[in-house]
This record gives sequence, structure tokens and C-alpha cells, in this order.
Amino acid sequence: MEARAAVYYWKCLFTDLVRDFRRGRFLGEPNNLLNYGYAILRGVIARALMVSGLIPTLGYHPQNQYNSYCLADDLMEPYRPFVDQLVLEMVRTEDDYTLLTPDLKRSLLKIPVLDVKINDQTSPLMVAAQQSASSLAKCYSKETKQLKLPTFGV
Repeated sequence: MEARAAVYYWKCLFTDLVRDFRRGRFLGEPNNLLNYGYAILRGVIARALMVSGLIPTLGYHPQNQYNSYCLADDLMEPYRPFVDQLVLEMVRTEDDYTLLTPDLKRSLLKIPVLDVKINDQTSPLMVAAQQSASSLAKCYSKETKQLKLPTFGV
């Protein structure tokens, strides 16, 4: 079901802008923008996890011996739409995004400071990620049962 939902999501996201878009790590643009954006997001999340005393390698779901960031990949899922939205805006406004130019990279480096709503407050994504990671650590230590996650588009 997740795979079907992903196909539908990607088909709808870039429908009017990119002809025959398919999401894939090694496929054509704007996958290059998404890949770079997700790498930045993964770094933000991994840092937040380490600051909270957690090890980004020890994931909750993806148990892959070749993935050094299983937990970071788990926690970054609710933050992916923020990257998707930024890339969508870039595709709408940029004339050429086939190559990852310094200007495009500069635009994607705004990801850590994107506005995110978490706990009914707006914060930079890197601050929200820290709140999510901290709340996850508290869930593991049984201090709380509530994981703090961002809301998107609300």
C-alpha cells in the first residue's frame, strides 16, 4: 500500500510541471533536487538525534546493514513534505534545474530554516527536528508517550 500511495503522490505532485515524472534516486530531474534536499534533511535529523543522546544508526523500522542512518531515516519521514514543497516551488520558478548549480544548492540550503509548525508554534525546521528527536528520546526512556511531530499545511 505504501508503494501505491507513493506512486500516486509523486504523480500528483509534479503533474503540471514535469512530464512523466517518476521518483527514483538515479532518475532525471527534479530527482536531483529531491536527493540533495533529502541529504540535507537527513543531516539535520541525524544531528538532532545525536544531540538528544540517540544513535542515528539504530532504527525503528528499516533494519538495513548498509544504512548507517536507519533512525534518522525513520524520523525524517514527517519532514519530507517540507523538502518536497521547496523543490516544487523551485521547479515552478527556475528555468533550468537539470544541473545542480551553486544557486540551486543555495536555495536547498534553506531547508534547516524553513518554517515548520510543531506544538502549535512556528519554528525553524532544525529547531522542530530537535524537539522531535528529544521527544523520541523521552519516549524511549518512558518519560512520555507523546512524540512531537510537525504538522504540514495546517
